Amino acid sequence: MTFDEIRLPLKVLYGSAGGPQFRTEVVTLPNGREQRNQVWSQARRVFDARTGLQSPADLAVLVAFFQARAGRARGFRLRDGTDFSSAPDGRSAPRGNDQPLGTGDGSTVTFQLVKRYPGGKEPIPRPIRKPVPGSVIVARDGVLQTTGWSVDTTTGVVTFATPPAEGQILTAGFLFDVPVRFDTDRLAITSHDDAQGSAPIPLIEVRG
Repeated sequence: MTFDEIRLPLKVLYGSAGGPQFRTEVVTLPNGREQRNQVWSQARRVFDARTGLQSPADLAVLVAFFQARAGRARGFRLRDGTDFSSAPDGRSAPRGNDQPLGTGDGSTVTFQLVKRYPGGKEPIPRPIRKPVPGSVIVARDGVLQTTGWSVDTTTGVVTFATPPAEGQILTAGFLFDVPVRFDTDRLAITSHDDAQGSAPIPLIEVRG
């Protein structure tokens, strides 16, 4: 997957459409009952960022960005304005105990950042692959760690210099982007006048 570690330089403002999407196969039986098969265990997010176009300058930025990505060919980062933080509300500043990172076993040194969503029998985990550089906070048994670890902001993997001790509780806080691509190879721009234009900007989450 070709991916550019750059964020779409437009704000996806209120009024834009987007959010998590699942795929479920539903078969209606002769007796009217249903059989449902959940095809995707993880949601895939889709967006229309058209409300990010607030000025002619924004439109020019979009055209340049679209051409540099070659339409659907290259992925990039998007900040989802409704869910971009490890905090439970998806928006507050991250804290070191926001999300479980793992439990030390005396030998493992790498741990994947994950955000968990409550609401069912068990929280639903979502691997976080694109944390925002400089935003990740890590704690061991509730104590913030300023050294002794690093994070790969292209994969969301935290690596400790030495293995956390067996039974040590690891937690993390972070901001994150969604890896997306344009879901079109054609940018359909509507010119309203000499100074203003608009265009649908369909985006879809990509998975590594």
